[in-house]
Amino acid sequence: MINLKDKKNIFWDFDGVIMDSMPIRNKGFELVLENYPKDQVQALMKFHLKNGGLSRYVKFRHFFEEIRGENVSEEEVKEWAQKFSKIMKKELVQPPLLIKDSLNFIKENYRKFNMHIVSGSDGMELNYLCERLEISWYFISIHGSPVPKKELVHNLLIKHKYKRNDTILIGDSINDYEAAESNDIDFGGYNNERLKELKTLYIESFT
Repeated sequence: MINLKDKKNIFWDFDGVIMDSMPIRNKGFELVLENYPKDQVQALMKFHLKNGGLSRYVKFRHFFEEIRGENVSEEEVKEWAQKFSKIMKKELVQPPLLIKDSLNFIKENYRKFNMHIVSGSDGMELNYLCERLEISWYFISIHGSPVPKKELVHNLLIKHKYKRNDTILIGDSINDYEAAESNDIDFGGYNNERLKELKTLYIESFT
């Protein structure tokens, strides 16, 4: 059985794990795409909710290429992501949105573990939010998209020479599990009971 006490390095997902941000992020997609047909936006929302750990870059590309059948350039995807980020920077700087259960654990244990954030959210936006919310100093580093989460995890393992069996990724989506599995590190599910089906560690509460 996986035990956090046996680990030295914790990679944290952000949305749904450290912050209860998903309702605002959900609304953000609807606001940014408000001039498009509602049925197409709802199709995106279905994809978004099923793939919580994927970046907005992947989701906007999915919207235009798979749902609307249009070609979209990297530059256009970045422009949509920036519009989304502008809303998030305004709406998410709210300390009450931080999840007390996980945040208390982080505050009490950040000296005992090497802690990093690896998120599907935009990396620059995430650093801005953590700085404004005064939680950035609990983490050695904070990383996000457009670099895929699997790659973020791989890069951290190599850069810091972390042993894989000393490392765990804690997340709330199947994409987080896949990022952990592809890098041969343990996974801890949190705040999403569907992850219990994976038969890996599931954290009901950090207390």
